[in-house]
Amino acid sequence: MTQRALISGITGQDGSYLAELLLEKGYEVHGIVRRSSTETFERIAHLTDRVELHQADLLDQVSLLNTIRSCQPTELYNLAAQSFVPTSWVQPSLTGEFTGLGVTRMLEAIRVVDPSIRFYQASSSEMYGRVQQTPQNEDTDFYPRSPYAVAKLYGHWITVNYRESYDLFAVSGILFNHESPRRGREFVTRKITESVARIKLGLQDELKLGNTDAKRDWGYAKEYVEAMWLMLQADEPSDFVIGTGKQSSVQDCFEAAFAHVGLEPSDFVRTDPKLVRPAEVDTLLADPRRAEKELGWVSRTAFGELVEIMVEADLEAQEKASGRRRGDSNSR
Repeated sequence: MTQRALISGITGQDGSYLAELLLEKGYEVHGIVRRSSTETFERIAHLTDRVELHQADLLDQVSLLNTIRSCQPTELYNLAAQSFVPTSWVQPSLTGEFTGLGVTRMLEAIRVVDPSIRFYQASSSEMYGRVQQTPQNEDTDFYPRSPYAVAKLYGHWITVNYRESYDLFAVSGILFNHESPRRGREFVTRKITESVARIKLGLQDELKLGNTDAKRDWGYAKEYVEAMWLMLQADEPSDFVIGTGKQSSVQDCFEAAFAHVGLEPSDFVRTDPKLVRPAEVDTLLADPRRAEKELGWVSRTAFGELVEIMVEADLEAQEKASGRRRGDSNSR
């Protein structure tokens, strides 16, 4: 029987990589997209003739029910969310609706339509917030420090609740920060690599950042979607921490990016207090040993290598968009 997957958030970073992975494995891939006046399918433009897209919304229960009935998935990956932490402070209620209650609507739709569907929920290391132990594993207590993290924690626990109450195969991947050239421009790693590319080409003069001492466990998103798939192939449903087990700071990130293009960070980096979170998460570090032992999953790309991959991709994109080239008189 052909495996059929439904991905919410298919137009995002993780959704696009997951769609590629599942197509390679012979899946029939469906995706949920929200209706908007401007469609942003940039990340899946190369896949649109190989995936089937359905209009639905995490705020609308009926649309989820109809989509699941229509495509009859064997696996459902819920990657959709309002996922940018600063925005969650500006729109806390909407973040709760999408990122928290949206999970309930999805699980309820599965329960009603077909309880045999295997469900993956995208949880987040931000749920650990003010960390209670380092490194963080599957048994570490949560202490969320933003509306986004609180909403993610609701989504995480409602998944556990439906698994235990209705005997669903429902799991959560507690993914630590994962980046790529497809990362949204508002996230700090991509902001850094794109800005460094633009500075190198003479298109930008400075890079403004908030807390550069914040430390994160950063990995390559393309590898992390493999862990999502592996979690749904297990004999029994269980939640897993997914990360590298290594930590770097925001400063480490911009220093590596500037070093790659041969520039001095102090000439361009400026601190902007307005970019500091109301409640900061100072440090996150994964203990991914259980995922390695039970799923056979390990991160393969070192952080420095990942930064270089992202800088190179942004240099190519900015050269194409601007017509400038490294080595031109306008470049640094």
